[in-house]
Amino acid sequence: MDAPLTPVPALVLCGGRGTRLGGSTEKPLVTVCDEPMVDRVVRALEGSRVSTTHAVTSPHTPETRARAADVLGVDTIDAPGEGYVEDLRYALDHVAEPVLTVVADLPHLAPEHVDRALADACAGGTPTSLTVCVPVDLKHRLGVSVDTAFDHEGRELAPTGLNVVAGGTETVSVVDDERLAVNVNHPRDREVAEERCD
Repeated sequence: MDAPLTPVPALVLCGGRGTRLGGSTEKPLVTVCDEPMVDRVVRALEGSRVSTTHAVTSPHTPETRARAADVLGVDTIDAPGEGYVEDLRYALDHVAEPVLTVVADLPHLAPEHVDRALADACAGGTPTSLTVCVPVDLKHRLGVSVDTAFDHEGRELAPTGLNVVAGGTETVSVVDDERLAVNVNHPRDREVAEERCD
């Protein structure tokens, strides 16, 4: 695999309260396989070709911010906490594109997922924006929630929360991988994620 043309930083979106999961634990700190989800995502990024990792936290996730800075040793960007899209836009103003973005609720993210997204985004020589998706029917087979879906070339897809932002042309990468199909948004999603612990 060719290396990305330029160093690519990563943003981990960590601003969620986790209210749909129940309890009082901040969403990025909810454990899967006895480990906070944010730890698992950061470890996957560290094993990949990204150059640096930044945790995008919010006023709703002060404990996540502390863990990211003090335990995980990653830089933090303190977003306003007005929602996923708003916080992402805020964070994108603090790093240069291209940038890889990923949600903290994707506990089975692996370095090869990240490297494939970077390679796909840089395949044409000039980095392009990329949205990594899984088939909705895969999520249905696993019994996990589908919060967002769209039709692409006659196929219903769900974004995984793994993207490359590079401006210009935007492409869709479809990955039929159970590890990318489990975003932990509801208690049942967490159960399914736990069933896939090594």
